[in-house]
Amino acid sequence: MVNYMLMITADLENLTDLQPHGGCNDPDFTFMFKVKCGNCGEISQKETCVCLKETFSVPRSKGSAHLFQKCKLCGRDGTVAMIEGKGQPLTYSQSQSGKYTPLMMFDCRGYEPVDFVFANGWKAESLEGTVFDDIDLSSGEFAEYDEKGQCPVMISNLRSTFSVVK
Repeated sequence: MVNYMLMITADLENLTDLQPHGGCNDPDFTFMFKVKCGNCGEISQKETCVCLKETFSVPRSKGSAHLFQKCKLCGRDGTVAMIEGKGQPLTYSQSQSGKYTPLMMFDCRGYEPVDFVFANGWKAESLEGTVFDDIDLSSGEFAEYDEKGQCPVMISNLRSTFSVVK
């Protein structure tokens, strides 16, 4: 069992608190990434989707996971379970300093998460307090105008990594 923390950063212009729409523990938010088999090293062709509200029973076990699948190359089973309460939003100051923020922790058995995909369902708040809901980051950036603050807002240069957590 290895725990991986999804860490994200981005360039935030006049925005703060970038996170999934319902917060870091949003049960409806879908995390998409590829998985690498711990046995043969095969990386999945397509992204795997996991969310907190969907759990599956693990065969030959009393436990459950948010993902259970077999490696297409070697046939080994692997699971991914999400661990709530470890994430936080990306703030403006973290963005300015280039620091990564933890978003979600994954308990992985037989798989390693790789290549997180930014998609839709994000939110952020302008430095003037305007909330931008349902931000789609699938194109790699977001640009809008904050009427209240009378300034442009932007998210760009999205980056993510998975770090091993002990």
